[in-house]
Amino acid sequence: MSSRIDKTFAALADPHRRRAVELVGERPRRAGELADALGLPAPAMSRHLRQLKQSGLVAETHPEFDARVRIYALKDGAMAELKRWLADTEAMWAAQLSGFKAHVEKKRK
Repeated sequence: MSSRIDKTFAALADPHRRRAVELVGERPRRAGELADALGLPAPAMSRHLRQLKQSGLVAETHPEFDARVRIYALKDGAMAELKRWLADTEAMWAAQLSGFKAHVEKKRK
């Protein structure tokens, strides 16, 4: 498994970060808006957002009118590698279970 997938799993292990990903997946949001939605103090939200940025799941931008404001959005293709890994793992397990089923049915006859 690649280190990027490891970082993605680590970032998504926390329920607050998973919810933040869901929210920024709907539309870009300010850090304060995310903190309010999750019921978290600003410093805690900042730590979660830092983890999400380091994992490559979200990107941070600053609007031209105020460089102090941070807008977070889900990065395009951020979960592509994870989705490929999940599809490959699902296919492997489906093949394993299909083979096991065939083996059990053969033994019954």
